[in-house]
Amino acid sequence: MMILYTRPSGIMPIVDEAREIARAAQDVGIRLAFALSVRDQNPIVYGDESEPLGSLDVAGRKSLEELFMRPPPKAADYLSTVDEIAASIASPMVDVQLGPAGVQWCSRQLLEAIAERSALTGRRVHMHLLETIYQRHWADEAFPGGVVKYLNEIGLLSDRLTLAHCIHARPDELEIIAASGARIVTNFSSNLHLGSGLGPIADAHRRGCPIAVGVDGLALDEDDDAVREMRLVKLAHGGLGFRATWSCEEFLSLAIRNGRRVTGAPGSGQLAPGAPADLVVMDLDRLDRDAIVDVDPLHLLFARGNAACVRDVIVAGRTIVRDGQPTGVDLPAIDGELRRMYRAGLKNHGQFIAAWPSLEPALGRWFGAHCGCD
Repeated sequence: MMILYTRPSGIMPIVDEAREIARAAQDVGIRLAFALSVRDQNPIVYGDESEPLGSLDVAGRKSLEELFMRPPPKAADYLSTVDEIAASIASPMVDVQLGPAGVQWCSRQLLEAIAERSALTGRRVHMHLLETIYQRHWADEAFPGGVVKYLNEIGLLSDRLTLAHCIHARPDELEIIAASGARIVTNFSSNLHLGSGLGPIADAHRRGCPIAVGVDGLALDEDDDAVREMRLVKLAHGGLGFRATWSCEEFLSLAIRNGRRVTGAPGSGQLAPGAPADLVVMDLDRLDRDAIVDVDPLHLLFARGNAACVRDVIVAGRTIVRDGQPTGVDLPAIDGELRRMYRAGLKNHGQFIAAWPSLEPALGRWFGAHCGCD
């Protein structure tokens, strides 16, 4: 699992909170990549926020400012915090990464400090890039020489970097990303939900960009089903007619191999002597429920596979799912407790919820007027 941790709870020091997250991952048994997200500019819009905030009453504006307009951290303080988190939780099962939220949310000073620290320490970096048409417009205005070229010049583009989305990356930018060895994680369902676009994933693959598949917390049925998401990405970017972008074997291999690189997990995912004992066992009876003719199980996986077909999961030699159920935690109880917590916590955000019907159209007007995307 990759966590770009965008919003600490604030009820405990962030290092303690990271420690609790790592403990939870250990209880479940998963490998974890943890990147503390950071931003130091543009908390509401990509520019002056006074106009959209002016559409709100005093209470609504106050609630928005409290949620999103906190004092930005200094680069040195952020880097020190990441080092402290790493000293506390980094292990063969937990990879601590740097997490600049995106170029529109990070100053040049912050991006350059992160690039320098990554090069010095070898720490991986996880960052969003060019997810929306508005980010594309902002980047062209802010970086007339090219935003991807800038990231390359400061040393941020490298095989240590993972870029989420890249929906509006241009062919020349994909060439630079491919040459650097940086990976692109596509989050196809999330992009559909948010109206962000489809992304040039097949083109990026043809140009040599390593591609991984994520859900970004919002899969097609809001169920975090990574198996279905993998199928969807393969289908959506699979080619036209008889000209296929990739075979089932190729796509499964790249999704696993590059997914492991994103999270810092060892190995390529190949099952071989000496390789990490990480594997998923799929229920072939569920996949081949008709059992009429012999069909390649891999083709069945990409035709009808989903999380319900997962029977067992083994990570680092430990069985963490058996017969479709987690072995380390009581998942139904956790789901119930979280729902109760969310429902109880809603009252703390009543002013923001009340302000949203006024804020949403105001944000739309701002981006339409300032980012050339009516």
